[in-house]
Amino acid sequence: MWRKNNFKIFTKEKDEEYGSRKKEFTSLKDIQPHLKILVLFTTSLMIWFLFLLVFSAKRISNPIRGFLSTHSPVECKDNYSVYIYNLPSKFNFDLLEDCSSLNIYTDMCPHVTNNGMGKPLPEMGSSSWYTTHQLIGELIVHARIENHPCRTEDAEKASLFYVPFYGGLHASSKFREPNYTIRDALAVELVEYVEEQKWWKRNNGRDHFMAFGRTAWDFMRTDDVPDFGANKLLNMSPVQNMSVLLVERHPWEGHNQHGIPYPSYFHPSALSEMIEWQDRVSYMDRPHLFSFVGAPRTGKKKVVTRDRVIKQCEESSKCLILKCGKGPSKCHKPRQVLNVMMKSNFCLQVLGDSYTRRSTFDSILAGCIPVFFSNHTAYSQYQWFLPSDPTTYSVYIDLERNHSIGIEEELLKIPMEEVERMRRTVIQLIPTLTYAHPNSTSYGFRDAVDVALKGLSLHVTSLLKATS
Repeated sequence: MWRKNNFKIFTKEKDEEYGSRKKEFTSLKDIQPHLKILVLFTTSLMIWFLFLLVFSAKRISNPIRGFLSTHSPVECKDNYSVYIYNLPSKFNFDLLEDCSSLNIYTDMCPHVTNNGMGKPLPEMGSSSWYTTHQLIGELIVHARIENHPCRTEDAEKASLFYVPFYGGLHASSKFREPNYTIRDALAVELVEYVEEQKWWKRNNGRDHFMAFGRTAWDFMRTDDVPDFGANKLLNMSPVQNMSVLLVERHPWEGHNQHGIPYPSYFHPSALSEMIEWQDRVSYMDRPHLFSFVGAPRTGKKKVVTRDRVIKQCEESSKCLILKCGKGPSKCHKPRQVLNVMMKSNFCLQVLGDSYTRRSTFDSILAGCIPVFFSNHTAYSQYQWFLPSDPTTYSVYIDLERNHSIGIEEELLKIPMEEVERMRRTVIQLIPTLTYAHPNSTSYGFRDAVDVALKGLSLHVTSLLKATS
């Protein structure tokens, strides 16, 4: 009521003031000539601005298909060009319409929004943070390549051909399908479709690639291991000719597979945002020697190492632990996860359901030096992204062979000068392990997609030379 009454008083005063002024300027003739020109110029400028706003070309936003960019892509500075197949929508966008069924454990509807980045995280202090799901990478890669400066719409000029099949999301929706024919059906249709294309036949698919946000194991069903729901996509002969980007490659049989980072929560649109974050983690106070974020595992041989790691962390006064469990927990809150890692010098990355972990990339984002317990958690996976000398950015502890090794004792042996040097290297890695915002085309640094495309280009060039 107070606001309403005061607004009436304010309006009345303004009306009286306007009325008194109206007597002074009853017509345009009373205005001085130079003021006339100014008014006419300002009016013309406003009309022109409104014309541009209304009639300039626009791209229509769509909650599923909206790969928007308000800028023209910057010039391609690499010697490759990427052509994107316009697949029938049943292989990608149509799958998102039933988003609640894409994962048998999680409702993926909140995660497929914003081109796969998920819901914004305003509590992180900027618009670059999102609740990105760890297995959503294929959507982000697709969106990034859509706006990539090295994309071409002329297939004749392309050196790389991207097949945007959302195979990871489809695979996870069929994990409980007992009928192999039904489980494999869409993947088989995809391969048959691509094989019929003109550009496939040019090099028999050797310049084609796909990208998935899941591990290779989800696409390599064999009779040698118990069935956990995988399909046979990567075992199909035509796909063996292609290159496949995955968050985890098969360490021994993945000759055509290339590891790409799990997406974390940070998707900057500009270099300034990246530098600001790197500066922040550089000057963090890290009171804890090491930390672990994760949940216990049961029923598998490889989880024995994880149990030993958790036990040692719990028994050490120098270790900070964030235990995860089923249902809502702090582990599902990005800020909580990053806070633990940002307070630690070392972050333990012990294998769980598979060799790799999204936590590895969360720790690097937090400026925390990763500690590995298997060569296949990072060293054999992400060779395009990580330094060839693993000692420059990580620590390796072979707890599986030597059960008596004390993690705290091993980490305390590393001089502080060495710790600082390793941390600097880790922080320098952040840009190339980060997926930039898909709508940005001039972000000013090379991100994970840039590195992957460059690696693919070199790989395909070498492959074609060897087979010519």
